[in-house]
Amino acid sequence: MKLKKVFVLSAVLLAGIFLSGCGFLGDAYNGFISVAGLSETCTVIAKKANIRTSYAVVAQDLLEVKRGDELDVVDQVEFEKTLWYRVRARDEDQTEGWIEAQNVITGEVLEKSKKLAEEDKDAQSQANGLLRNKSNLRLTPEQKSDNILVKLDTGSTFEIIAWKFVPKAEETTTDDASREEATKPKKTKNAEIEAAKVANEPEKMDEKYDVWYKVRLDKSVSPAPSGWIFGRQVELQVPTDIVFYQQNNKKFVTWQRLDGVDTSLKEDSKTTTKPSSWVILSRTNVVKAIDGEEPDFDGALLLGYDKYDQSHYRIYPLIGEIWGKLPLRIEGTGDTRTFTLRLRNQNTGQLEDKRFVVTNDKNRFRLKLPDDMANYETKAGR
Repeated sequence: MKLKKVFVLSAVLLAGIFLSGCGFLGDAYNGFISVAGLSETCTVIAKKANIRTSYAVVAQDLLEVKRGDELDVVDQVEFEKTLWYRVRARDEDQTEGWIEAQNVITGEVLEKSKKLAEEDKDAQSQANGLLRNKSNLRLTPEQKSDNILVKLDTGSTFEIIAWKFVPKAEETTTDDASREEATKPKKTKNAEIEAAKVANEPEKMDEKYDVWYKVRLDKSVSPAPSGWIFGRQVELQVPTDIVFYQQNNKKFVTWQRLDGVDTSLKEDSKTTTKPSSWVILSRTNVVKAIDGEEPDFDGALLLGYDKYDQSHYRIYPLIGEIWGKLPLRIEGTGDTRTFTLRLRNQNTGQLEDKRFVVTNDKNRFRLKLPDDMANYETKAGR
């Protein structure tokens, strides 16, 4: 996308003056717009950024723009290994100048994120997350230089729609605890896993896989509405009234209210301040792959909230050991609620949708298991 000489535009305009009819002038100008690349747009992703007189260090600021503002792209240049766009703002003066590429997202890239969001437009939020550090929002769950959508700020919040376990690449561990340890040969992750097998210890999820989250973002956080985030940077925002029930060996992965209130960030903040009744799915740190596929969750906990005693209670009967895949879907109103889990059939090995019914009788919830799950183990703590 190279900057066109001014005389090209002048020639087009001059031709329009001497030729009759406004139609020709409009067609010619539109043709020039296409040739010059002015039809390309970008959207500001930084909270605030400046359009400058040039890309030099001593350049002056011309106009401050904010997240969500659309700009027309006129040209681009790489200066000292940094990409800059020459842009035209849509203010009254149509201010034109330079802006650093990291502050904007091009229309082409933005469309890819919108297409990803369209795939999950009807999906229920599975959890809420927060970024511990600045991190890239990516088009795919992999660390590549050509799939970055935007860089998100520390503290950015989002809804988690799905996730994926990606096998870790072989890497060398580091240990700076002491000079003696530093001189010892380092073990790779694969070597550690093999050693655990010899010792008959179960493989651990966090040693074998990295988790990637597919997220949905509000436009106040990012113009790009959807993408993938590396899980190590994410802190799950477990609601305050249930975080106490989370155990070290069983981490909550998704939760939905039984009272019908949406838990998405649009309706609910990072955490829930009002106690509620919940369907909670959890995952242990033990590898449980079947045919190379790991379950998204292997445990379920149903908690009712007694507003008179102001305490939670377990909803019976308990759901036993399970092997399931997301999403968790919850439906219904009033005293009867249903939720659907995709579970692996213990006999056939096939994934099946199982529908559970929760009824409210005298302010106490009861659970009805599907008929073919009557023989599932229902010990507490499973």
